[in-house]
Amino acid sequence: MTSRFVRRLSGALAIALGVGIGVLAVDGRPDGAAVALVGAIAAALAALGRGDDGEAAAGQSGPDATLLLAEVLDVIAEPVLLVRGGIVTCANTAARALLGRHIVGEDVRVAIRHPAAADRLSSAAPLPDRPVELVGLGSPDQHWEMRTGETADGARIVHLVDQSGNHAAEKMRVDFVANASHELRTPLASILGFIETLSDEAGEDPGLRTRFLQVMFAEAQRMQRLVEDLISLSRIEAEKYRLPGDRLDLGELLEDVAAEIRAAGSPRAADVGIAIDPDLPQVIGDEAQLSQLLHNLIGNAMKYGRADTPVRASLSLDRSGLLRVSVADEGEGIAPQHIPRLTERFYRVDAGRSRSIGGTGLGLAIVKHIVERHRGRLDIASRVGVGTTVSVALPAADEPPGGTVIKG
Repeated sequence: MTSRFVRRLSGALAIALGVGIGVLAVDGRPDGAAVALVGAIAAALAALGRGDDGEAAAGQSGPDATLLLAEVLDVIAEPVLLVRGGIVTCANTAARALLGRHIVGEDVRVAIRHPAAADRLSSAAPLPDRPVELVGLGSPDQHWEMRTGETADGARIVHLVDQSGNHAAEKMRVDFVANASHELRTPLASILGFIETLSDEAGEDPGLRTRFLQVMFAEAQRMQRLVEDLISLSRIEAEKYRLPGDRLDLGELLEDVAAEIRAAGSPRAADVGIAIDPDLPQVIGDEAQLSQLLHNLIGNAMKYGRADTPVRASLSLDRSGLLRVSVADEGEGIAPQHIPRLTERFYRVDAGRSRSIGGTGLGLAIVKHIVERHRGRLDIASRVGVGTTVSVALPAADEPPGGTVIKG
C-alpha cells in the first residue's frame, strides 16, 4: 500500500511540476507559475488523500500529504496561504513571519487584516485575475500585491508579492522628474521673460539691454550646469557595478584639480590650500570621476565657506589603511538634522542661497555615487557657526575594498 502511495505521489508531483513549468512558459511570470504550482500540488495531494473507493488511502496519506504541502510552500520565498472554506489551512514560513504564527486555523479575513483583501476573499464568486494592492500590510510603508487562484478541489491560494521596492523606485523616479523639471523651468522662465522685455522698448536702451543679456547668459549657464550634472549622474549610476581598473596617484590628481581651480580665476581660488602626506600608495579608480569628486568637494567648500576664510584639502593615510581626502571650510555649518539628507538629489539646506551661488543640488549626490562605485566611505561632519568637513576614504590599490558608509 505504501509503495502504491509513493508511486501515486511521484506521479502527482510530476504533473504538478509540469503545470508550473507550463504556466511559466506561457505566461512568462514566476509569481504566476508559483501560484499554479502550489495549486496543482494542493489538488494532487488532496486527491491522494482518498483511495479508489473514496476512503482514506493507507491511513497515513493525509498527514503525509499535509506535511509535504507545507514543505513545498516553505520553499517559496514570498508569503503563500492555502484557504479552504474561508479558513487558512496552510501557510508557509514567509506568511507566518508577515502575518503571525497564529494564522493557521483562522479566518483568512482575520489573518490578512486589510479591507481590500477582505473584499476579495469574502466573495464566493470566482476570483478575478487582477491582483489587489495592499498598502500598509506589515508596516505603514510596505506595499503588497495579493494574487489569488483556485485549486481543482475548490481551495483558494493567496500569494503576496512585496512591491515596496518597486513602489519606492517609482516614487524616486517621479520625484526626480518633478525636481529636475522645476529646476530647469525656473531659469527658462527667467530667460523667456527677459527676451520678451527686450523685444519691447526696453531693448532700445543699451545699458538695460546689456544688463538683461548678462542675466540671461547667467541663467543659461545655470541650465547648462544642471543638464551636465544630470548627464553625469546618469553615467555614474550606469557604471555603478563596474569596478574601475586604473591605478592612480591621488596626490597628483588633487594637485591638478587645485591648479585647475586657480587657473579658472575664481575669487576664492586664493583661499584653497592643499596638504598631501608623502609616500602614499596609489588607488584603483576612474580618473575622470575622482577628478569630478574633488572638484565638487572643493567647489562646495568655496561656495558655502565665508569669504576670505581658508578652504583646506588634505590627503593622508588613515589608521585603517584607507586613503582619506578631507575638505574643510569655515562656513555657517549645517544643522545635524540635515546631514543624513545632504546626498539626496536636489536636497538643499537653504534653497534660495544655493541657487543664488549657482548650486544645482546634485553635487553631493554625484560624490556619493562615485564613492559607492569605488567602494569607499563618505563622512560629513559639521558644526553650526564653525564649518563643515567632508571626507572620502578610498581603499589603497593593494588593499581589499570596503563598503560605503555615510555618517553624520
